[in-house]
Amino acid sequence: MSDIKLKTNPKVASVYQDYTDSVREKIMDLRNLIIETAKATEGITNLEETLKWGEPSFLTEKGSTIRIGWKKGKPNQYAMYFQCTSKLVTTFRVLYKDTFQFEGNRAIIFPMNSNIPKKELKNCITAALTYHKVKHLPTLGI
Repeated sequence: MSDIKLKTNPKVASVYQDYTDSVREKIMDLRNLIIETAKATEGITNLEETLKWGEPSFLTEKGSTIRIGWKKGKPNQYAMYFQCTSKLVTTFRVLYKDTFQFEGNRAIIFPMNSNIPKKELKNCITAALTYHKVKHLPTLGI
């Protein structure tokens, strides 16, 4: 595991606090998985946690933005969002069609009552955090 510098926008904390306890627990699990994966990924020295569209988002120098969130209009699920113009979700859909639920070419959807397949999700997170280094590779190096 490498040492990374995590830069967090102070406004992000209030978004986490606004979630109900059960939603916050799920969203914080995703957050921790992103940070843990970044630390274990060679070449990542900085991770920025900020807000995009009012939701916690993570950026790296060579990566594509990862956003996490829960919507009141879809209370039984939460999601990890990726840049819809990237090949990320299209690739994840091919590799993990029986593992994850997807929303278009922009998100992996998690039912509130399900367990996350962490190994597979970490592969997806790694691909996003290193996207500009792996986008030319078949299956993004996964």
